[in-house]
Amino acid sequence: MNELSKSESYAAAGVDITAGYRAVELMKAHIARTATPGVCSDIGGFGGLFELDLRGISRPVLVSGTDGVGTKLKIAFLMNRHDTVGIDCVAMCVNDIICSGARPLFFLDYIACGKNLPERIADIVKGVAEGCVQAGAALIGGETAEMPGFYPEDEYDLAGYATGVVDKDRIIDNKTMREGDVILALPSSGVHSNGFSLVRKIFDVEHTDLHSPVEALGGQSLGEALLTPTRIYVKPVLALTAEVQVKGISHITGGGFYENIPRSIPEGLGAEIEKNNVRVLPIFSLIADKGGISERDMFNTFNMGVGMSIVVSAEDAERAMDILRRNGEQPYLLGRIIRSDEKIVLR
Repeated sequence: MNELSKSESYAAAGVDITAGYRAVELMKAHIARTATPGVCSDIGGFGGLFELDLRGISRPVLVSGTDGVGTKLKIAFLMNRHDTVGIDCVAMCVNDIICSGARPLFFLDYIACGKNLPERIADIVKGVAEGCVQAGAALIGGETAEMPGFYPEDEYDLAGYATGVVDKDRIIDNKTMREGDVILALPSSGVHSNGFSLVRKIFDVEHTDLHSPVEALGGQSLGEALLTPTRIYVKPVLALTAEVQVKGISHITGGGFYENIPRSIPEGLGAEIEKNNVRVLPIFSLIADKGGISERDMFNTFNMGVGMSIVVSAEDAERAMDILRRNGEQPYLLGRIIRSDEKIVLR
């Protein structure tokens, strides 16, 4: 900690520089968990350094993604729990870049807050570090910005950025997708990190008991269900792409099925989804019932229990599901690729 850097004037304006140093000290152990062989710098420098290991990659392409946690953070504030939203932040970025077949290399986070409370900041970074460990990425840097008067003292925002690498010849780009290919579902862990503006309105979360058990959720509280971290699919998907030709991947985020599944499908083809196959999680049934939300709007807003869809040939389907099962997933058949002017059809 830099004992010489202290400004009474800045502190009077609401910014405590020494709290920032304290937060960095508290988060160091969490960051150390994420170290991978490519890391070339310690936390606290002006930039995060990472050495690329390109063995086995003939034409390296870097793939980057950035995202935040959105208004799910409001649930964290109300529950006063801050060690899971970092997982969401990492997940929203790495689950996107894995859709191209890229292996995540490193991650950076950005935390903006009204008041730097070192223990809370360390809790947030603890979650970020856990997400990085799950993704196999190194946390090589970040920024904590104390912004009094801009954010309330007890609130913050969280965003992140990930970079990965893929061999150009192995980019997943849907060029080999054909009619008759099958669509596999990877289950989600819950609402993940999308649709929370609607969720918060439906449940009026500021005036609702988020801590009591809810029978419809199997005894889990509403707050716990909503804070369940976004599932990270990186390692199972990388294991799959190493053995099977994957023709398309969609990360089911905001916009649900209708917006995200078509993004991985070429012109002239569409996705036929078997609605009866979708393993809808209890939280989505509760949202639909409580809010009087139509089925189409539910599928057009939420993941409905499917966090990621993967397209493979029909001949590879059983093998693909076996690989995914061996890597901790519970895949199932979601639908198939059809020749259609409609990008997605739910039957």
